[in-house]
Amino acid sequence: MVRIADVALPNCPADASPAQLARGVRAWVESPPLRALVARFGGHWPTGDLTTVLAGLDDFSARHWDFRGGRERPEAREPTLDPSTAALVLTTAEALGLVRPARPAHPRYAHLVVLGGLAHACLRRVAYAAHLVRHGPAVDGEVAVLGSFRPLSEVERDVLAGAGIAADTEVDALDAAVRAVLGVAAPDEEDGHDAGHPHHSWSARTYLPDGLPPVRVLAAPSSEPERRRAHTADTQRFWAGHVRLSPGDALLLVTAPIYVPFQHCDALRTLAVPYGCAIDTVGVDPALPDLVRLPEPTLTPGRYLQEIRSAIRAMRALHEVLG
Repeated sequence: MVRIADVALPNCPADASPAQLARGVRAWVESPPLRALVARFGGHWPTGDLTTVLAGLDDFSARHWDFRGGRERPEAREPTLDPSTAALVLTTAEALGLVRPARPAHPRYAHLVVLGGLAHACLRRVAYAAHLVRHGPAVDGEVAVLGSFRPLSEVERDVLAGAGIAADTEVDALDAAVRAVLGVAAPDEEDGHDAGHPHHSWSARTYLPDGLPPVRVLAAPSSEPERRRAHTADTQRFWAGHVRLSPGDALLLVTAPIYVPFQHCDALRTLAVPYGCAIDTVGVDPALPDLVRLPEPTLTPGRYLQEIRSAIRAMRALHEVLG
């Protein structure tokens, strides 16, 4: 399989202008690997300015690469692809930043943010965050572990049970992972609001582990509670309202490699643009010895196509707020 040259994600120093971020969006979106992937699926590249191109790619990916149909990720169908197309999907995903984990770029950060997800991801990301705060880079503020009250599926509960953890929601899984990985028995502080519905409710639990930064496990409410559960951008905004971010703060986000492009762009939109923060987003390194015992899902061409679409949509949302 021939490797395609890597494409950088949009990024900038904390004091960068919207125009600099927009140039980063354009470079990723209009890169040769993405153009080739669109052509392989029979698409014609949209003509017009970047706003028009992003809208066209959003529409194209909805027709060709959306296998969820509004469902949760584990419920997405897997498309049938010929071997050469499947190989192109994988090489394109690697070039676009969805495959290989990367080390944090800086030796020190204001805060480390762990993004929630499926049950196995909750375990792996918390474990990786613990590895980072123990071995570097330095974290001056807190470790924020962000999730929601999304109910876990039966399969997810089975995964947790295999690791000796019982949980019913995403935030419960994150909280249990924090307790297990950091060896803390109970939070030092608790706050929250039970609104009688998970889309409206929130919770915060803060742990003070010896020799490590404070760890805050946060469940966010939805910004559109009548339509959906809280998503990644909701959790990031909600956390920003609970911590004092300052212009120039460098934030390190931890997720899975496959989600780095879209969650990085969500963080640029919700944290970098309004607060003037610098964002570094990294994926969990599955090769670390303290992570190999945790379950690793199989990532298929269909999964990568779905998350390339997620990245396109996140780029479009970012570009809209840049004006």
